[in-house]
Amino acid sequence: MLWSDPKNEPPKELRDAQAMLRRAGLLVALLMVVGMIVLGLG
Repeated sequence: MLWSDPKNEPPKELRDAQAMLRRAGLLVALLMVVGMIVLGLG
């Protein structure tokens, strides 16, 4: 393996997209939990 070989990591755009998807997933999960609580108490 040469020193000039690029590192095996995704480009910045891909990492940003993955971070955004992770945050969106957390938000959706949180909304689902809140919705279930509201429906359960309603």
